[in-house]
Amino acid sequence: MTLPTVCIIGAGCSGFTTAKRLKDYGIPFDCFEASDDVGGNWYYKNPNGKSACYESLHIDTSTTRMQFAEYPAPADFPHFPHHSLIHQYFRDYVEHFGLRDSITFNTSVEKAVRSGAGWEVTLSTGETRSYDALVVANGHHWDPRLPSYQGTFDGVLMHSHDYRSPFEPVDMRGKRIVVVGMGNSGMDIASELSHRSIASQLWVSARRGVWVLSKYREGIPADKMMMPPWMPRKVGLRIARKKIKKALGNMEDYGLPKPDHEPLGAHPSVSADFLVKAGSGDLTCKPAIANFVGSTVNFVDGTSVEADVVICATGYNMKFPFFSDAELHPDGSHRFPLFKRMIKPGIDNLFFMGLAQSSPTIVNLAERQSNLVAKLLSGQYALPSTDEMDAIIARDDAANLAQYYQAERHTIQVDFARYVIDLGKEIAAGEKRAATAPARAR
Repeated sequence: MTLPTVCIIGAGCSGFTTAKRLKDYGIPFDCFEASDDVGGNWYYKNPNGKSACYESLHIDTSTTRMQFAEYPAPADFPHFPHHSLIHQYFRDYVEHFGLRDSITFNTSVEKAVRSGAGWEVTLSTGETRSYDALVVANGHHWDPRLPSYQGTFDGVLMHSHDYRSPFEPVDMRGKRIVVVGMGNSGMDIASELSHRSIASQLWVSARRGVWVLSKYREGIPADKMMMPPWMPRKVGLRIARKKIKKALGNMEDYGLPKPDHEPLGAHPSVSADFLVKAGSGDLTCKPAIANFVGSTVNFVDGTSVEADVVICATGYNMKFPFFSDAELHPDGSHRFPLFKRMIKPGIDNLFFMGLAQSSPTIVNLAERQSNLVAKLLSGQYALPSTDEMDAIIARDDAANLAQYYQAERHTIQVDFARYVIDLGKEIAAGEKRAATAPARAR
C-alpha cells in the first residue's frame, strides 16, 4: 500500500515521540515547531511564549514513571528532575533517534482545514501544503485561564503561566501576595514565595480544599506505590485512600480547608513543601475571592486582605487555534470526547496526541498512543465503527472519571497504567479487524 503523508503540529514530548514512531514505520511526515528547539512546556523561557516553566520547577512525577519506554532516563537522574534535566533528556531523545532534521523549527501551523480525504495546512511562512493525515500535539497547558473578578485591583494581577522566579517578571520581595489555586503550580509558587526572605505575607485562595500529597511515602517516590492496574479500581482506591489518610492526617490540622472529596478524588496535588509551609504559618489559606476594591482583596467568607500581587494558578484552556471548524473544539464545559483520547469518531485521519490529564504523567503518553496511530496509518490496525467508538468513549469516560468530582479539570483524566493496558487490548482487537476486513468485504 502507499503510505499516507502526515503533518505533526508541535515538537514537544508528544510531537517528537509520534515522529519517532512514524519514522519506525516508514510513514512520511513533516513536523512543525513554532519555537527554535524541541521541548514545548519544558523549555524554560521558550521564545514561542507557550511554556509555563518557572526557574525552580521540578517535575512531580518520579523518573521511573516519567521516562520513555524506548529511551530510559540516565541512571544518575534524581527521583524528581529539574526542568533543565528534562529538557536535555528530550533533546537527547531527538538526537538519539535522528529526528532533528525532520522537524521544521520557527514555523507554526496557522490553519488546518479538511479537504476531500485529507488536510490543507497553511504555515506561518504563508505556504500551504497537503497531507493525508494530521497529528495535533500542540499541548494543553499554554493558553492561561484567568478568572473574571468584580471590581478593579490596583496591584499586579497575573497568571502563573507568566511566573518565572521571585524576581521575574515582578520583584516579589517584601510584597503582600495572594496565590489563587491549590493545584501543583499554585502550591509550588506559594511555597517558594512564602519564604520569609521573599513575601512579607502570603495567602492561598481556593474555592475548595484539596488533599496535598507528599512526593515520598515510606522513603520512596509515592507514585511508585500506586495500586497495580490488575487490582480492581474500587479496591485499589480504598486501600490507597486509607494509606494517604493515615500518612497525612487531616488537612485542617495544617490550617488548610477541609476537602469535600476523598483522597484521589481530584487530580493529585503534590508538594514537598506546602504542608510544612502552611503548618509553620508562612502561608495562610483563604476561600475564593469575591471581589477587588483597590488594593483590597475581599473573600467570600467576608474577610479581606491588603495585597500587592495576585497570582492566578487557575489552569488552562484546551485550544486548537488552527481549526476553524467548531466540531474540532471542546464544548463550553471543557468536554472533548475522543476514542482512546485520540480520535474523534468519523474523522479517522486526525489524531490528538497527549491530550489527557494522565496520572501520574503525561510525558510518555503519546509514546504509547503512537503505536495505534502508526498501525492504523500503515494498514495493520482498523478502527471500530463510529457507533462502536461512541459507545466505547462513553464506557471509558465512565470508568476513568468515576473517582473524581465533576469539574472542567477532570474531563480528560486517565490512569496511565490502566490506559496503557487498555490501549494494548484495543490495538490487538484492531489488528484482528484489519486482518479480517477483506474477508468481510467479500
